[in-house]
Amino acid sequence: MTEPALLPRPQLRRLLRKARRSLSKAEQHQAAKGLFRQLAQDPHFRRAKHISLYLPTDGEIDPRLLLREAQRRGKATYLPVLSAWPRTKMVFQRVRPGEKLTPNRFRILEPRANLALQRKVWALDLVLLPLVGFDDVGGRLGMGGGFYDRSLAYLARRQNWRKPTLLGLAHECQKVERLAQASWDVPLQGTVTDKAWYFA
Repeated sequence: MTEPALLPRPQLRRLLRKARRSLSKAEQHQAAKGLFRQLAQDPHFRRAKHISLYLPTDGEIDPRLLLREAQRRGKATYLPVLSAWPRTKMVFQRVRPGEKLTPNRFRILEPRANLALQRKVWALDLVLLPLVGFDDVGGRLGMGGGFYDRSLAYLARRQNWRKPTLLGLAHECQKVERLAQASWDVPLQGTVTDKAWYFA
C-alpha cells in the first residue's frame, strides 16, 4: 500500500475503504475462510470465554465463521451496540444463534439493546475489531467515529492488567507501512488477516 505519511487520515481512509470494497464476492469469501483458519485454533481464540466480534460492512473482512464457531464451542459472543444516548457511546451485548438483529443508524445489524445482556468491555477476554488500515506495530485506522477508542480509553490508565486482548481483523490490502497515531488511539496487540498475523 501507499506510504501513509504522505496522506492525511481522511484521504488514506478513503483510499483503503475503496481497496477493500473492490474485492469481489469470491475474494471476500476466500478471505473469510482464510481468517477462520488463522484464528480458530489459535490460543487467543481457544482460551477466550467472552468474545466480541462485529458484523461486516463496507468491504470489511467477514468474521461470521468465527462467530458461529465460538457459539458452537459454547463461548459467550458479543456484538457492539450503539447507544441511543449519548450517541457517541458503544456497548457490548451478548448475541445468541438465530437472534433477530436490526440495523442501527449506520445500517449495521445489531441486537436490540438489552441492559441485562450487556457486559463491560474490561470483562471481555477477546475483542476482534474491524479497521480501515493497520500497520505492524499495533496502529489502527478506524472509520473515524471513535467508538472503539472511547470504549477502550480506560486501557491507557491501566499499568499491569490489560484486558481484553485486542486484535484487529483486516484484508492484506489494508496494511500500510506506518500509521501516524493520535493521542486517543488505542493500540492493538496485533492484527490478523486471511494470510498472516502482525503482532505489535
